[in-house]
Order: sequence, then structure tokens, then C-alpha cells
Amino acid sequence: MGSEQLRDLVVDAIEEMKGNDIKVLDVRGLTSVTDFMIIASGTSNRHVKSLADNVVERCKANQIRPIGVEGDDKAEWVLVDLGDTVVHLMLPATRQFYDIERLWESAPEAIATP
Repeated sequence: MGSEQLRDLVVDAIEEMKGNDIKVLDVRGLTSVTDFMIIASGTSNRHVKSLADNVVERCKANQIRPIGVEGDDKAEWVLVDLGDTVVHLMLPATRQFYDIERLWESAPEAIATP
């Protein structure tokens, strides 16, 4: 599966679980670590965990194994490392505090969904 297909799979998994404020940043020109960073918010710790679980389940169903999942115990910020795509799922306050979009502000936004 190509990085664009993986990106779309992850966005679909987040949208399926009603994730909020989804941003997809194309960081291919800024880092060799990953191609896309996907950032989304959940409404509660339980929702953030559900978003992460759905991303992992959908990936596994497509024979993609996450390299790692961090933060799913407290679910304020869950990071799902899929290699070509890194997914950040956060509570709104956590997202605002860390403001990781600003760190990558020179990256073109690949997809923005309402």
C-alpha cells in the first residue's frame, strides 16, 4: 500500500469514528522520517482511544502493522506510528497546548476535513 493510500485509510478510519478537526500535513519535503502527519481531536479520553483503536484495526485489516502505539493508557494524546504516516489523536486542550501543527507550519496541508 502506498503512502497516499495509507493516508486515506487512516483519514477514513478517523472520520468513521467522528474524529474532529482532521488535518493532514505532507511532510515529505521536511523530514525523511515519515511522509504524512495526521492530527485529529476526540471529544473525551474514551473517544481518543476509540479513534486510535479504529485506526489500528483498519490498518491491521489491510495487513499494515503499526510500528508502535503510545499514550493509549491515558488517551490524552495517542500517537500511532505507521511508518509512512504518523497519527496524532488528541484531546482539544492537549492539542492546543502542544500546538504541533505550528511546528510543521511550513508543510503543505494535504487534506482538511470539517
